[in-house]
Amino acid sequence: MREDKLSALSMRFSVEIFRLTQWLQGRKEYIISNQLGRSGLSIGANIREARYAHSKPDFIAKLQIALKEANETGYWLDLLYETSLLSTEEHKRLSSSCGELRVILIHSINTAKTNLKNNPAN
Repeated sequence: MREDKLSALSMRFSVEIFRLTQWLQGRKEYIISNQLGRSGLSIGANIREARYAHSKPDFIAKLQIALKEANETGYWLDLLYETSLLSTEEHKRLSSSCGELRVILIHSINTAKTNLKNNPAN
């Protein structure tokens, strides 16, 4: 259940980030657009990759990368807000979605680490 929610949330977030990067590129804001696109779209890609991880440590590593990318994405969203390229409402909405992804990723990573510790054969 949690994995399905995580996949669905990350896909919706990726779509929103993609649309935001298109809008930024239309305003000729290429540097931030590229950085935001790379980190924001990487979240969902790493979550998707985790489904077919070779091992539990590989699964954890993919989720940890997604978490780092979510943190970086939060930085770019804050920078867009601070430079008045993102409205208060849009910043709040996107930051909230990004934060929700981080919370679920942290919980999933911690659960996977606990399961690995308690059952290292898997």
